[in-house]
Amino acid sequence: MASSPAEQPSTGTANVLYLLHALAPFTLWSLALIAVGLGAVFRDSVRGTWVETHYSWLARTFGWGLLILVAVTILFVMTIIGIFLVWIPWGLLTIWYLYRVVRGWLLLADRKPAPMP
Repeated sequence: MASSPAEQPSTGTANVLYLLHALAPFTLWSLALIAVGLGAVFRDSVRGTWVETHYSWLARTFGWGLLILVAVTILFVMTIIGIFLVWIPWGLLTIWYLYRVVRGWLLLADRKPAPMP
């Protein structure tokens, strides 16, 4: 028996969060900060549903990305050569970040939960 539309969790806010995260690398990551804040505010509305996995997925993507960004920046800036090469890990981090955003967004569009660790 199929669920009625009233029983299906709304994915509207999650789609907005994915859009903000997808645009974040092009806005000096300011939209990622906004998306994380909005995700924290609206998470209760999807608690206990498969959509909640997408909120966790985006929060983990942001958290790990921030940790890697800080660590790589510190390591590369500590050396003279690293100062000139720091754009390489930043670029790789941006590609990884966008990959996770697109992967999660596609799963959301298919109405599937995001991968959990």
